[in-house]
Amino acid sequence: MKQLSARRRHAFLLFSFVLLCIVKLGLAGNVTYDSRSLIIDGRRKLLISASIHYPRSVPAMWPELVRKAKEGGVDVIETYVFWNGHETAPSEYHFEGRYDLVKFVKIVQQAGMYLILRIGPFIAAEWNFGGIPVWLHYIPGTVFRTNNDNFKHYMQKFMTYIVNLMKREKLFASQGGPIILSQVENEYGFFESAYKGGKEYAMWAAQMAVSQHTGVPWIMCQQYDAPPTVINTCNSFYCDQFKPIYPDKPKLWTENWPGWFQRFGDPNPHRPPEDIAFSVARFFQKGGSLQNYYMYHGGTNFGRTSGGPFITTSYDYDAPIDEYGLARLPKWGHLKELHRALKLCEHTLLNNKPFNLSLGPSQEADIYADPSGSSCAAFLANMDEKNDKIVEFRNLSYHLPAWSVSMLPDCKNVIFNTAKVSSQTSVVEMIPEKLKLSMGSSNGTKALEWGVFKEKAGIWGTADFVNNSLVDHINTTKDTTDYLWYTTSFIVDETEDFLKKGSQPVLLIESKGHALHAFVNHELQGSASGNGTHSPFKFKKPVSLKAGKNEIAFLSMTVGLQNGGLLYEWIGAGLTSVKIKGFNNGTIDLSKHDWAYKIGLQGEKLSVYKPEGLNRVNWVSTTEPPKHQPLMWYKTVVDAPTGDEPTGLDMLYMGKGLAWLNGEEIGRYWPRKSSTHDKCVQECNYRGKFKPDKCPTGCGEPTQKW
Repeated sequence: MKQLSARRRHAFLLFSFVLLCIVKLGLAGNVTYDSRSLIIDGRRKLLISASIHYPRSVPAMWPELVRKAKEGGVDVIETYVFWNGHETAPSEYHFEGRYDLVKFVKIVQQAGMYLILRIGPFIAAEWNFGGIPVWLHYIPGTVFRTNNDNFKHYMQKFMTYIVNLMKREKLFASQGGPIILSQVENEYGFFESAYKGGKEYAMWAAQMAVSQHTGVPWIMCQQYDAPPTVINTCNSFYCDQFKPIYPDKPKLWTENWPGWFQRFGDPNPHRPPEDIAFSVARFFQKGGSLQNYYMYHGGTNFGRTSGGPFITTSYDYDAPIDEYGLARLPKWGHLKELHRALKLCEHTLLNNKPFNLSLGPSQEADIYADPSGSSCAAFLANMDEKNDKIVEFRNLSYHLPAWSVSMLPDCKNVIFNTAKVSSQTSVVEMIPEKLKLSMGSSNGTKALEWGVFKEKAGIWGTADFVNNSLVDHINTTKDTTDYLWYTTSFIVDETEDFLKKGSQPVLLIESKGHALHAFVNHELQGSASGNGTHSPFKFKKPVSLKAGKNEIAFLSMTVGLQNGGLLYEWIGAGLTSVKIKGFNNGTIDLSKHDWAYKIGLQGEKLSVYKPEGLNRVNWVSTTEPPKHQPLMWYKTVVDAPTGDEPTGLDMLYMGKGLAWLNGEEIGRYWPRKSSTHDKCVQECNYRGKFKPDKCPTGCGEPTQKW
């Protein structure tokens, strides 16, 4: 365990184990734009933006995250607005704790920084259901993200609520606040043509947003037919070749991915700082004026907020500031130096037209110079993926490493090269520290005491309903829980040959996803799951049956809902076929049997993770908690670690489940290992275009340990 800031003396841990100073305020004022840049209070701005999502860190972290971003040369904080976190039921709004959007925006303002508010309200973002509330899917006649009256009604209602909230707090730049841009929809251009009414919906969304009269421009990212009332923007690893649709719009980059998300069972992706810096320098070299890192601090998918499915609880993203709020070096430091170099060129870049000069087959210069000769800035780029080059520019020779850009704020002296990393390197080391028994709960021994509670395999209490078919998991639970029990029973005749021969029939299961534990006569037979690229899976295993009545219970589990894609809200999960092969009459199909269903786990229903629910079950006290046991809850009371360093819980030996701390759901854990057949690297070659599978690490290791 590594120590994380702990303000409380005692920490209550619970796991459901299912086997497996005074600053100048940022008062923006008037925000306009032309073809070159945003213009704030009459001044052109070259802007570096950083994505920090408020629900993915705790409020106590927000000031330091914002401060560290500013220290890194960032001007703007960008965040999505998380609809399903705010409107948990129709017209029931939540803006407390991690969802205190106003508090977050004001922290940015107090730091003297700007803010981009991406309201969406569809956001994707590897967030559960793409940020749209699950309840909306179950309002009859609703289809997401198309010209559908129900969807448009609720989308506009939420959009208006958020805009009015920001107006009431005077947070738009037009009111003296920090918000300089707002976004409607999100990367819809990928899917618009596949939807009937997609074009009409996109145009309606833009019109609806503009009609909110925020006094700041609206953007639509990856919207290839955006109307002239909004600015279309780019999302990619590289956006230097991007051009806005309309000649009067500036070139904006809303998502530059400095890393990538991780899924349970996959290796850990990394993007080298040299390539990130290369992409940013090329963007500004080619006329860009605002660039946003998605993510600058990824944070944590607390509770059950991760989407995908199969997105890990950690949303570290290999970002410049890591999940714990620590600067990731050399990435953070290298980008800080890049930002400083860019700012030295700001006035020259934004107030002069570029001149392009070829320096070789894959080498070029872009020069920005004042006609009077009073200022000049140049970018020298080598796009060759393998070879360093010596180029001649203005009668001087310059060495350009492969896949790099040199920046010359005076058209003569190189102040920064994207491939030359001078920032220090640091590695975060997780130092083991055992949990310590809370002095306030001592039983007279020094041994750590655990309480354990084992759930029954199958129906607890009474069944929620019975159906003579296999139902869809998500439509049944409506995402109120990860868990759904499917149970049935059948009679095995004593004349079956497998009983006489001592052989075993084979259980055959097919599921749409995401994971499964199979029990026969209350004994665990095995587990199976899909993965982040293919949720459906099959389970095949010999099982022991007895003469007479046999009970089968399957615990179906989701690992986050779809967060995007065409008609993604209709993608289901759960069992589709159950058969047993090896009877005298062949294979029996149980799919149409009477199945009894129970939504969730008993411990969830009783809220045993909260103080008021602790006494609702009989906990067995032990200093040696049982291991490798399915359906087991564990609880303990410990003292918080000393010091104020970040803390992670080592969950390597805890299988698959959920964890709570002081009644707050931390998130899913599942130390599922990535494949040894994945191609991991010891060192990443930054040269050449990056893609998520270029530089993975951790092959054959647990995806997420902490």
